[in-house]
Amino acid sequence: MELQAVTIVFIVTGLLITYAAGIMSDDRLLVNMTIIRNAGAIGAYCLDGSLPAYHIHTGFGAGANNWLLQFEGGGWCNDIETCADRAQTRRGSTRLMNKLETFSGILSNNASLNPDFYNWNRVKLRYCDGGSFAGDSEFDNGTLVLYFRGQRIWQAIIEDLLPKGLGLANKALLSGCSAGGLASYLHCNNFSSYLPDTTAVKCLGDAGFFLDSPDISMAHTQRTFFQHLVTLQGIEKNLDENCTSSISDPKQCIFPQYLLKYISPPLFILNSAYDVYQFHHILVPPSADPHGHWNRCKLNPKACLPDQIRLLHDFRVEMLTAVRSFLYNSSTGGVFINSCFAHCQSESQDTWFALDSPQLSNETIAESVGDWYFSRMVSKKVDCRYPCDTTCHNLI
Repeated sequence: MELQAVTIVFIVTGLLITYAAGIMSDDRLLVNMTIIRNAGAIGAYCLDGSLPAYHIHTGFGAGANNWLLQFEGGGWCNDIETCADRAQTRRGSTRLMNKLETFSGILSNNASLNPDFYNWNRVKLRYCDGGSFAGDSEFDNGTLVLYFRGQRIWQAIIEDLLPKGLGLANKALLSGCSAGGLASYLHCNNFSSYLPDTTAVKCLGDAGFFLDSPDISMAHTQRTFFQHLVTLQGIEKNLDENCTSSISDPKQCIFPQYLLKYISPPLFILNSAYDVYQFHHILVPPSADPHGHWNRCKLNPKACLPDQIRLLHDFRVEMLTAVRSFLYNSSTGGVFINSCFAHCQSESQDTWFALDSPQLSNETIAESVGDWYFSRMVSKKVDCRYPCDTTCHNLI
């Protein structure tokens, strides 16, 4: 059954907003990597034992004392084989990462591309643990050593940034996309504990609201995957205690839908109701479609059969049901749930803030997040169901 609006109108228009000249500039902001040289003192290592890292671009002007931290995304590994493979890639080793990172979208330093956060201190936290910065364990069989130290990496990065000005921040926003978006949910409360009571701390999860939902064969593929992840990487002890003590299976608290009501700082949920990752790996994982009946639909939503569209619409309703209480009852929360086949919309300039960016109620994602962060207006927007939105960037 379709979720009914009470006081919030779910609309979208195809109107475009005219922006200042120069928004389509080809100039790229490349930012050097900073290795945390003393991270080993607290056992903070990437999967392969390399030291963790981040990229920082210093704020200026009115934003000099404001901080934006962005968790990098990139999936997970939940068994020894996949983690061993991952340790030999840029997803598990800072030795193999690009030392220069492009800052765009919410990380841009251009006022015409990122009007509310362009002059803040902006930090990208590199992802090399495979567990959304939440694990704390180790595997050592005598020939192979893997470090699941995401929680310590998070701690090492924060402790390195605090004396660089984060500890005196006036405003702070913890963000991330995909596995990094999940990290922003998992670490939101902890982030605020590092900062003074006077700091305005808020959190943004982009494409991180992974659902605990059965797939088309009614198997709980994502639940099983996350349970193995939590067990392997020693994540359970780092999950929110209020959540873990109130649920029959504490491992479930890695899902934002169960954690949501225990997150104290103001939170913004940025997600597509037809998130491509969730469509391909939660609703229709390969294990649930062995004969490939969904292959054409996965490649192009216009090729989806009526029954497939119906299941996608049902999946959308599951997401809206999971956020319903937050949507209607949170006085400090923000929501932007569109109906685009997309995944991660804050780091890419064309989806964050551009001439043809996705919009809801005549607002781009950047404008909605800015309105929420600076309390200019209540910013809770939910799209009509596919295919009504003509502003989408369908990224399949």
